[in-house]
Formats: sequence, structure tokens, C-alpha cells
Amino acid sequence: MSSTAVVEPAERPSGPRVVVLDYGSGNVHSATRALAAAGAEVELTADPDAALAADGLVVPGVGAFAACMDGLVGVGGPDLIRRRLEAGRPVLGICVGHQVLFDLGVEHGASASGVGVLPGVVEELDAVPLPHMGWNTVTPPEGSAMFAGVEGERFYFVHSFGVHAVPDWPEDARITWAEHGGDRFIAAVERGPLWSTQFHPEKSGTAGARLLRNWIATLGRKEP
Repeated sequence: MSSTAVVEPAERPSGPRVVVLDYGSGNVHSATRALAAAGAEVELTADPDAALAADGLVVPGVGAFAACMDGLVGVGGPDLIRRRLEAGRPVLGICVGHQVLFDLGVEHGASASGVGVLPGVVEELDAVPLPHMGWNTVTPPEGSAMFAGVEGERFYFVHSFGVHAVPDWPEDARITWAEHGGDRFIAAVERGPLWSTQFHPEKSGTAGARLLRNWIATLGRKEP
């Protein structure tokens, strides 16, 4: 099991406790730093008890869908995510950590099952150029809690795969859209305790920092 690292927030040590799930997905340190700067007490760990007990769980992810799922399964991640959501406990997925929450991923002709807490298939974008890399605008739904205060801002994307329209979205799911090369895809999801983003809030400057603060504001506060 990977070692545990705790990143204390610079200014608000009494902030909510957030676990960034360490399952070998790589590139997790920018997320831990951004969350700490946004006011959380952050722990990078694969410990299941810590992941279940935390006020918020972040599922990061970079690289291939199947490889991320293999790593996630290796630390019991799918069960942790489902158990938290069933109990109404907040989860935030980022990039491939957003993608693996869906039913299925299809890459280069091979398919892999996802966690399945969101309906839909992750597939290659029908756009040029790929990857979709850089800043882009998004179209959030009216009254979005995730994008409060940053509705018209740009966010940083790095991906070649995404989820397109799903015929039967759950009524409680609020979808934010983006477009690249004429191809419209899901940029973010808000569904009760589950938030997820295809873009990287931790790399999205002041807009991303505000989004992370919006999420942290939904978490329970630690008792002094």
C-alpha cells in the first residue's frame, strides 16, 4: 500500500478533512496542494477507513481508462465510492477520475467496465486536434452550485476521450457541457453528493480554485 501524506491548509487548519485516493493514477500532488490552498485538510492515501471517514473523497486520474480502473479496483475504490454515495457522502472525480464513474470506457477498440454510478460510455472525441488540451469555456445549468461565481470562466482540459449525450439521464443529475472541434461532451456532473469534472480544477487558476472552494463548502466541518 502506498504511504500516507497529509497536506495541511495554509490558513484554515479547521477545514474539512479530504482524502485524495492514492491508487497509482499519478499526478496527484497538484490536486492535494490545490485542495489544501482552498481550505481543506488533505490526506493522500489508499487507506479505506480514511477514505470512508473523510468529509470528502477526491478520485483523481490520468492516462488510460482501463489502467485507472485496474488501479482503482486494486485499492477497493469502486466499493468505497459506492458506499460513500449510498450514504450521501461527497465524492469529487477529476479527469479520468470523472470518466471511471461512468458505466463503460472504450479505448482503441477495447472496453472496460467503470464504477457505474453514472450512465454513459466514455469514447474518443470526434474532433481535431486530439488531445483536447488547453483552456475552454463550459455551459453549466442554471443555478449550478459547482460553478457558482465562475459560470463564464474558462477551465483547463487535457483529454482525448469523453462522454456524449446519454438518452436517459437521471432526473437528479445536472450536466455541464463543453465543445471541442464541433464535438459536444460532458464537462462536469452534479448529482447529489457526487460532483465530477472532465477538466482539471487544480490547473484552472482562480476559477478552478473557486470551484474547489465551492465543493469544500458542501462538506462537513471538522470539530475543533
